[in-house]
Amino acid sequence: MNNHILPRKVYYRIWLALLALLLLTWGLAQINLGPFNIVAMLIIAMLKTVLVIMFFMHVKYSPRLIWVFVAAGFIWLLIMIDLTLSDYLTRGLPSMK
Repeated sequence: MNNHILPRKVYYRIWLALLALLLLTWGLAQINLGPFNIVAMLIIAMLKTVLVIMFFMHVKYSPRLIWVFVAAGFIWLLIMIDLTLSDYLTRGLPSMK
């Protein structure tokens, strides 16, 4: 197994980037952007996820087979979101009886 050791400086920078993204998330939550709030929050969440996976889970320096499994996990997540949304969006409005 490839043991790639990163200097602490890299971990501190990633941690500061995650804190900055957290503060950006909080700041955008205080502003009403209408439908763009969800888009902005999802983009920030995706950035935080990529930072954690790449550096704290050491995927950046892993063999390509690990990358395939990470991609498969994301594809599975997209399938689950698609199935959930297709069920939710095809339901009718509740009737008031």
